[in-house]
Amino acid sequence: MGALSILEKQWESLLAMLPPNLDLDSTLRSSGALKRRRAIGDGATLLRLALAYALGGLSLRSTAAWAQAQGWASLSDVALLKRLRGASTWLGTVLAAVLSQRVEGLRSTAMSYRLRVVDATTASTPGSKGTDSRIHMGLDLSSLRIDRIEVTGVEGGESFTRLAIGPGDLILADRGYAHRRGLAAVRQAQADYLVRINWQNLPLEDQEHNRLDLVQLVESIEDSQAVEWEVWTVADRAHSIPPLPARLIVAAKSPEATEAERKRILREAARKGRKADPRSLKMAGFFTIVTSVPQHDLSAQQALDLYRLRWQIEMAFKRIKGLLDLGNLPAKDPRLIQSYLCAKLLAALLLEDLTRGLLDFSPSGSAGSFQARESVASPADLARSPILRRTRSLDLSGAPSQGL
Repeated sequence: MGALSILEKQWESLLAMLPPNLDLDSTLRSSGALKRRRAIGDGATLLRLALAYALGGLSLRSTAAWAQAQGWASLSDVALLKRLRGASTWLGTVLAAVLSQRVEGLRSTAMSYRLRVVDATTASTPGSKGTDSRIHMGLDLSSLRIDRIEVTGVEGGESFTRLAIGPGDLILADRGYAHRRGLAAVRQAQADYLVRINWQNLPLEDQEHNRLDLVQLVESIEDSQAVEWEVWTVADRAHSIPPLPARLIVAAKSPEATEAERKRILREAARKGRKADPRSLKMAGFFTIVTSVPQHDLSAQQALDLYRLRWQIEMAFKRIKGLLDLGNLPAKDPRLIQSYLCAKLLAALLLEDLTRGLLDFSPSGSAGSFQARESVASPADLARSPILRRTRSLDLSGAPSQGL
């Protein structure tokens, strides 16, 4: 059944999936998006039109014609454009309300850490070869549910500082988040991180505060066993960030993964018309992460195994992009893009609720980027780790910030 057919035949069911305390009309009025009731008289109709435009693959003119044929609204494409442009803040409010409902359901969770994965993906406007919008998303691994969404412009870089972080969170993230300001924000929130790094993006020191050279350090690794060091991040005096204690964990990749990474580095260097850095080629054979979690809670090998679960957010992005064509934007107007993306992401959340239990998230089929031992811990194995076995109540009060 297509998106338009669902909006025609199952609209009441979709509305019933929204939070019961969400009043579409009152939030629409308070946002200033409903100044006149001409053509579109209530929030449900505007939401229906926004979802039709975002999901139906129709132009503004075709969306307006479809709405008129259904007898829901009679307006021109220009009028629809104005209504959707003005609804960006309101659609963000609706999206935040759905996310807040999910956080509410996690308040009773009792475990040592709330495992979260964060990442971002990009979207481009017609004819664009670069990034026009960036979509930041958080995934709760305990329930495999999206619990954080933020839409920014091209200037919105990946950073922990834009996340709603709570005590007890353990956040898994890729190299784009391995910056001192973000790591300091995580620790200040009484949370922990497990982040992949490369050889140059996070300056580190040893216990005597001597600067570490990762390229030289990995030369001491002789086999595929995970190796770790107690380290400090280098102080960032420009931003008043002190040194932070951390664990540096390194494992050698398999020969196949090493060769694939080196080929990727060489292709990228050739594309940019320059020579590949020998240090990058050297580090292509190693997988490096840093974490603030103490060793008695998480061994080096468990940390590497746990990081492999981060692929699940990649799968979430790919699923949403594949099903909802999230990466391609039909317009260049910033406010229309905001409304379009919010409607897409709202549909993704509703779709996720409809299909829960039907999707296989087993990490057994994921291709690992490193091979530190023959078998990799399953989620059940990790659940037996002290990091997940201890219990304490988490303070998850407060909805995630909208950022919209």
